[in-house]
Amino acid sequence: MWAPFNNMNERKPMIYITRKVEFCASHRLYNPSFSDEKNAQVFGLCNNPNGHGHNYTMEVTVRGDVDPETGMVLDLKFLKKLVTDEIIDKVDHKNLNVDVGFLQGVIPTAENLAIKFWEVLEPKLGDGLLHEIKLYESPRNFVTYRGHVRERVD
Repeated sequence: MWAPFNNMNERKPMIYITRKVEFCASHRLYNPSFSDEKNAQVFGLCNNPNGHGHNYTMEVTVRGDVDPETGMVLDLKFLKKLVTDEIIDKVDHKNLNVDVGFLQGVIPTAENLAIKFWEVLEPKLGDGLLHEIKLYESPRNFVTYRGHVRERVD
């Protein structure tokens, strides 16, 4: 049976909490430095000049110690508001190539989206709370990003 730690030298368990959100967006995978032929070869159907859409699911996971006064690592209402205000409201029902300021000049692959979402959220969470962003383009295709490895100590 688990009991609270009484000895200050004992390691406390790390808790991970996750907020799951959904958004719909369109994009075109296209590198302007490639020829039309190379873009078609590299990106295939995702290079459609008119774009294509996804029903994305994103999981934002934070980690930390449980605050003994609140019993929480982080208030999930705060995390929900942050993710909604900083990401979802800006990308939902948008063309990621043209409508989203922080994605300008970025090829909007799932990998790049996860990195950019991290860059938006991490400074607003602070204290190394952001642990992972998992972004699903479909139930079978997803990416996981945990920040720059050289900056993290687990």
